[in-house]
Amino acid sequence: MADSLLFNPHTYDPAHFDAETRRLLRATVDWFEERGKRQLIADYRSRAWLADFLAFSAKEGLFATFLTPSSAAEGEGEGQGAGDKRWDTARIAALNEILGFYGLDYWYAWQVTILGLGPVWQSENPAARARAAELLSQGEVFAFGLSEKTHGADIYSTDMLLEPDGNGGFRATGSKYYIGNGNAAGLVSVFGRRTDVEGPDGYVFFAADSRHEAYHLVKNVVDSSKYVSEFRLEGYPVAAEDVLHTGRAAFDAALNTVNVGKFNLCTASIGICEHAMYEAVTHAHNRILYGRPVTAFPHVRRELTDAYVRLVGMKLFSDRAVDYFRSAGPDDRRYLLFNPMTKMKVTTEGEKVIDLMWDVIAAKGFEKDNYFAQAAVEIRGLPKLEGTVHVNLALILKFMRNHLLDPVAYEPVPTRLDAADDAFLFRQGPARGLGSVRFHDWRTAYDAYAHLPNVGRFREQADALCAFVATAAPDEEQSRDLDLLLAVGQLFALVVHGQLVLEQARLTELDEDVLDELFAVLVRDFSAHAVELHGKDSATDEQQRWSLGAVRRPVVDEARSGRVWQRVEALSGSYEMAP
Repeated sequence: MADSLLFNPHTYDPAHFDAETRRLLRATVDWFEERGKRQLIADYRSRAWLADFLAFSAKEGLFATFLTPSSAAEGEGEGQGAGDKRWDTARIAALNEILGFYGLDYWYAWQVTILGLGPVWQSENPAARARAAELLSQGEVFAFGLSEKTHGADIYSTDMLLEPDGNGGFRATGSKYYIGNGNAAGLVSVFGRRTDVEGPDGYVFFAADSRHEAYHLVKNVVDSSKYVSEFRLEGYPVAAEDVLHTGRAAFDAALNTVNVGKFNLCTASIGICEHAMYEAVTHAHNRILYGRPVTAFPHVRRELTDAYVRLVGMKLFSDRAVDYFRSAGPDDRRYLLFNPMTKMKVTTEGEKVIDLMWDVIAAKGFEKDNYFAQAAVEIRGLPKLEGTVHVNLALILKFMRNHLLDPVAYEPVPTRLDAADDAFLFRQGPARGLGSVRFHDWRTAYDAYAHLPNVGRFREQADALCAFVATAAPDEEQSRDLDLLLAVGQLFALVVHGQLVLEQARLTELDEDVLDELFAVLVRDFSAHAVELHGKDSATDEQQRWSLGAVRRPVVDEARSGRVWQRVEALSGSYEMAP
């Protein structure tokens, strides 16, 4: 029987969405299944450009339907699916998972299209918005020209220079590096600065066409079907209608675009892990060693069970984060914590899931005819895209005191699967004021499951972290020691992760065996990070004592673990991609 918690193409029916969304998601699954596993792997290994997939997307109107805000679709009349076009994070997340399941190369072309559209949909330039909507309807992809070879994503130091042309426009000259879809994008959102204006007032975001004669494609900087380009502009003409943002608004558009885009990494990671899990469990369960199935060995059961519950936790957290993302507004910016959490926590959990399974299947994970071999490579990229794990850990620390110690009342956020436009994402406003963001009481979610032994055990650790923040938090000098702060950030991330997992568990009536088994893993994780903090160079005596005092042993229940193992075992043979 198929596990209802995991995506399975054989049984997938997204009945919670509207008819056109269901049709497009199912059509995407069917396209990959009809293409078959051999072709999928052959394309990956030959580094073939994604022309067939993009042709399918154009024919079905996939990108156009999912990535055109309804406000931008209003001027299109009654064209293909115009009434179904909206920016709906719930269905975007669903497509992320599907694309990750079949191959990160497909997801990447979609992801950088989302990034390329961010500055456009935030712009008040009607000509550029209309141009983007038309390009989407034609099946074009987009690109986000922010990073540079010398400066990375340090936008303060951009060397893309715009010189006024005397006619109200500019000539742009400079290079961009690591720009996905830069080989084929109908529109590239490019960040630069004016030569005649100093400081932030000189920033400009403008739209370029990769087919223009002044746009020079240098190379693909990776060995992959993903086209991650280096390109150079030489006197590229930028007219007034090409300008998307100027001054501080251009800076804010860059950061807010990354806020929108980074959310997609978590669900792509989930899709990768799900496909790999079907392969790993099926192989292990049917492999006979010393007269017994590999899955009869206790350590194998433990590793696969840990991988399974971690993956379930990834899904629960990400699904609940969608609700906060879609419910965000000027007076509710809690998504600014949950968003980097999806980026750094869920994607690093994905690495752990793959590693646990790889320990079990060993050499099988290298074989060229399996999906697992590419999953083991591609899962590494997601924690490193749209800001490193370190950058996002440092970001969430800005919210720690308010979240743990100073909650305020909010109306409960419902499950958000409604067919609505997430318009606030493109009017987030200035990218500052994080210290003023407030949160509802995290304890409420934990109180609802206080009867589960390992939720209770983890709650002891979470309460201990509150005491740490109140009485032993890093002082001013330690606050400059990012190595120590990141260890604290890992502890805080676990509390936030557990909170949203529990909220979603309640909304979906998750099997409590699975939930308690997951929290046994989280108890171990918290203890491990506490020990790591204990060993940091600058940890004070008081912090060291606290660290060892926060170590806990999970509550062991062999019957519970056995019931969860039965769920894992049932995955064997439940999905195999068509050849």
